[in-house]
Amino acid sequence: MIPIYLFVIIIIVFFLASAIKILNEYERGVIFRLGRVLGAPKGPGLIILIPIVDRMVKVSLRTVVLDIPPQDVITKDNVSIKVNAVVYFRVIDSLKAIIDVENYLYATSQLSQTTLRSVLGQAELDDLLSHREKINERLQEILDAHTESWGIKVSNVEVKNVDLPQEMQRAIARQAEAERERRAKIIGAEGEFQASTKLADASDILSRNPMALQLRYMQTLIEISQEKNSTIIFPLPIDLIKMFMEKEK
Repeated sequence: MIPIYLFVIIIIVFFLASAIKILNEYERGVIFRLGRVLGAPKGPGLIILIPIVDRMVKVSLRTVVLDIPPQDVITKDNVSIKVNAVVYFRVIDSLKAIIDVENYLYATSQLSQTTLRSVLGQAELDDLLSHREKINERLQEILDAHTESWGIKVSNVEVKNVDLPQEMQRAIARQAEAERERRAKIIGAEGEFQASTKLADASDILSRNPMALQLRYMQTLIEISQEKNSTIIFPLPIDLIKMFMEKEK
């Protein structure tokens, strides 16, 4: 038979374990007394409860990183893709997060999945690949507006990966290659235009000053003579040939 004093000690220990709660700095406690909320959320620090009468639900105020699993999405231009994302949110009103929604983590997860499919279904594939920041902002605004009544603040939404079909990947690769070829041709054409412009300017300068043409001719001969060539062709100036042609006439 258990001694009376030992039984009393067990009762006291059970009472203290049920009555004394300690909440961390990032935690708040919503206390229910006989099913009714007892004022504002408590914490942090030491909380004393009445055993059996009081019940406390802990809520963390830290930012939660919610990973949205890959979702099958059909874009506005009828391309089937798989997209996953990550949502950053935190509880700003512990009372609403416990009373107004049954499970705020599960509710936020389901709302994020449906919102992701809805928003991406209204966007074209090119916008999804090139303007992802705008889509992230749109997702954040919609989620934040819906979760505000739950006491939750959605701070950021990021679309992580976009899985494309193999046919679409090959089409995008061909498009990118054609774009690079187009840019290369444009750059080459611009280079030819600039070179022809410079040559035209040089020819104008040389035509106004014949002596400059002779100097250029001598410089070219010097450059040729410095190379190891077995045959060197010397172009004769037109003025020298013209003198013999006039004598022949």
